[in-house]
This record gives sequence, C-alpha cells and structure tokens, in this order.
Amino acid sequence: MLRWLEAKGIGYAISADLSRELAAAIRDLPESTWQMEREDGDAVRHWAEVAYVPSDGVVTKDRPAPPRYLALRITKKQGRLFADGGEVKHFAIVTNRPDPDGGTGLDLIWWQRGKAGTVEHTHHVLTNELAAEALPSQKFGANAAWFRLNVMLYNLLSAFKRVALPPELHDARPKRLRFVLLNGIGKVVRHARETVLRLVGAARRQLADAARLALALATGPPFALAA
Repeated sequence: MLRWLEAKGIGYAISADLSRELAAAIRDLPESTWQMEREDGDAVRHWAEVAYVPSDGVVTKDRPAPPRYLALRITKKQGRLFADGGEVKHFAIVTNRPDPDGGTGLDLIWWQRGKAGTVEHTHHVLTNELAAEALPSQKFGANAAWFRLNVMLYNLLSAFKRVALPPELHDARPKRLRFVLLNGIGKVVRHARETVLRLVGAARRQLADAARLALALATGPPFALAA
C-alpha cells in the first residue's frame, strides 16, 4: 500500500508496525535525540527521528528513497509503571512527507494525529452497535466473512449518512439512527404543565422521504424506482 501511495504521489503518515528491528532502532537512540512534546497528566511524551531503513527499503528507480520514521516515547512520572508493568512505551509513524514549512517532525506528528484520528470509535460501533462481536461459527473463515459483512455495513451506513441525511446526523451512530429514522415511536414533550406524547410518524416519514430524494439525486433514477 505504501508503494502504491508513493507511485501515485500521495502523501501519507501512518502508524507503523513496531517490528523487532524498528523497536531496537528506537531503543538505541541516544537520549540527546529525544525532544520534548508535552507533559500529559502523569506521563511525559518525547519524539525523535529514527534513521531506520526496513529490509525492503531498497532505493530503486521507482522508489527513490525509503520512507521516514518518527518515534514517540511515553514515560510515566515519578517512576510509575504502566498497567503491563513496563516503564516506557514506544510508537512510530512512517511517512513520505517532508516537514511543514517552518516546522519540524513534531508538526508532522500532529498532522498525522489530526488526519488519522482513531480506530477505537469504529471498533466500538462494530462490536457494540452492529454484530461484529457475535461471531456465528467456530470456523475462522466464516467468522472472517461475518466480520467483513459488518465492515461493509458500517461503510454503507457512513455513506448513507453523508449522502442522504442532514448534517446533524452525519456523525450519528446506528443506535441513534434506529430511534430517529428506523423505529422511533414518539417524543415526550412537557409544556405548560402538561405532558404530551408527540408521535414522530410524520417527522420520520419526512426525514425518510428527504433521504430517498437525496439518494435518488446522487445515484440516478434507478435507485428512485427501486426505493
């Protein structure tokens, strides 16, 4: 994938697989190499550039230079330990981007964090709000296919929210979509010392009609007929 990105001229900064060789190169960095990033709660974070070339990082005509590696080091304050008993944690980023104008590798690390975000939200939705955690079989292949189906559903829901739903629902999780669009019943309204149950059938139908219209405009008449 990295070679494909390089061939297409696409800049990337991706969390690197901390192989044994890369981890050793990070541990061997002299202390003077590490630069302070920030103090965060009871931890101290440093970063450094790693002069590391992977085993397949051969300079060729199609690949004029191997990617860069930036290392991150997190240590606890006052000799505290992590939950696994370790004193320090290392992470790495692989990138083909130069430092921003007037910036350093730290600016590149912040750029990667802002662009990449985290996979934890996606994992939470897949396992707790879809059915990826409820594996149907003892066979690895069947479970892998089931998980892939859930990932496809997650992607379809993400595209559906962006194309068919209003902006306030672009980040809605499946649980919220079920109540707002799929199986909502009503909303309890308290006004003027009265409690009223306002049925949402009409509002839900209006939202669904707007979604179908948006999908029809995005995909063309065949979808409108199928809807």
